[in-house]
Amino acid sequence: MSPRLDSMDVRILDILQEDVTTPIGTIAERIGSSKTVVWRRIQRLTDKGVIRHRVAILDHRKIGAGVMVFAFIKMARHNRDVLPRFIEAVGSYPQVVECHTLMGHMDFLLKILVADIEEYEHFVWQKISQIDGVQEINSSISMSQPVYTTRLSPRATTTDTDSD
Repeated sequence: MSPRLDSMDVRILDILQEDVTTPIGTIAERIGSSKTVVWRRIQRLTDKGVIRHRVAILDHRKIGAGVMVFAFIKMARHNRDVLPRFIEAVGSYPQVVECHTLMGHMDFLLKILVADIEEYEHFVWQKISQIDGVQEINSSISMSQPVYTTRLSPRATTTDTDSD
């Protein structure tokens, strides 16, 4: 069950998504509340898992990972051991920044960041294709990223009469 959000939670989350370093006092001022209430709400949102991490978002091209590849993986088998081992293996590779389990023809979608095509080729041959159960790898290289955001649009799920 998802945590209940009211309009104050939504406003706090919007501000934190703009800049997670915004001081609690500034947030309180912007939403017309006290620092204590804002602090409690941020703690509750963190404890409930609504706020998963507070991070700096880097430009992958400026840190030497200029090629983004989406790799669709089809597994040969789907038994209890193969899928968790695949997830564990890809989770250990720093090049893999996202792993999605899919329904349909392919089993996984990996978002991979590497310096160049040669590094990706090496990564596929030496790492991904060596994982037990991998049957097929189809890759698509991102040419550009015209839309990118980490910002989500939370919606209030309760009335505004919730207590703090």
